[in-house]
Amino acid sequence: MPFAKAVETFSDFGQASQDVIEGPIRYLINEFWTARQRHAHSIHEISYRACFKAQLPAYFIERLTQPGDAVYDPFMGRGTTPVQAALMGRRPVGNDINPLSVLLTRPRLNPPAMIDVARRLDDIPWESGSIDNDDLLAFYSPKTLRHICALRHWLIERTPIAGEPDPIDDWIRLVAINRLTGHSPGFFSVYTLPPNQAVSAQSQRKINEKRGQTPPDRDVKRLILKKTKSLLSNGKMTRHPPHLLTTGTAQSTPEIATGSVRLVVTSPPFLDIVQYAEDNWLRSWFTGIDVYSVEIAHHRTEAGWQAMVRATLSELARIVCPGGHVAFEVGEVRNGKVLLERLVWQAAEGLPFDRLFVMVNQQEFTKTANCWGVRNNAKGTNTNRIVVLRRV
Repeated sequence: MPFAKAVETFSDFGQASQDVIEGPIRYLINEFWTARQRHAHSIHEISYRACFKAQLPAYFIERLTQPGDAVYDPFMGRGTTPVQAALMGRRPVGNDINPLSVLLTRPRLNPPAMIDVARRLDDIPWESGSIDNDDLLAFYSPKTLRHICALRHWLIERTPIAGEPDPIDDWIRLVAINRLTGHSPGFFSVYTLPPNQAVSAQSQRKINEKRGQTPPDRDVKRLILKKTKSLLSNGKMTRHPPHLLTTGTAQSTPEIATGSVRLVVTSPPFLDIVQYAEDNWLRSWFTGIDVYSVEIAHHRTEAGWQAMVRATLSELARIVCPGGHVAFEVGEVRNGKVLLERLVWQAAEGLPFDRLFVMVNQQEFTKTANCWGVRNNAKGTNTNRIVVLRRV
């Protein structure tokens, strides 16, 4: 689709976009996806800290790609962009420096049948587990923890040193990762923080004391089946080209061929807002990953963050084909005092991209004082602010 036509369709939803020029930047402001569109496919319902909704990549994939085109996210996190690309018949391509990202994304690109998951769970020696970390009893009853440890060791032993693992094992690992802790009986743990943020064992003991709670027995096998049913409730994955998922920095992705990507939809780590390693320590324990050995981007200064973005855009200039696009999403940080889209705009200067505009997706609930310094309930990410670039 010619991009001029795509720009016209940016006003398809709600009232016509506000079109504002602020310095060198053109801003288009609208509620680009409606409440109806905020309902995503059930396969996306995987918890991960600081992730965007599936409607964001779907919006650009629909307008700027054709079936079979490669859609890429260099900071894929839980894999929202690759999974949505697969659902829309595009080639899913993703990268993240955190090895957990592949474990969260890959199984959903080729989900097994419910009956196959049930049969595999019957093969697991649930009573063979032994507790190797007493601190985890802050989260789990002894019986539940023994079952979790049995599953953990069974999966680690069956994971091949090279190549992709069995897809059913891969799926069970994914679901278990996302049932480890949470704040309802649908999780393996006693009541704790939401599943996208694991507290320390010491902090959990304080929560238990404050609430007067003791970790109850949970049926690990039943909960995995229940979550599997929920994830698969909207039907099978769409047929799509083979995926390509890599682990490494966004600034160097030699596995991805030059000029092979039609669209990039991504959102990088936002300065020093999210503590990725601390939030994912328990998931990393379960999967055998030393999360503290992973050099996850964590920039405390605007200059350092912008340098990372510049290096990333330089690599994207290599892999995006002529006429392809980059949708680079940044949210609000520091109560709207830092406008990251301006840093991205500056970082793209001199690279082979046309800097087209910044889309501000402004939901109905957003209370906006003005489009440059958003103030909404004092904290949090309240608008999507997306720098749109076109590869020349």
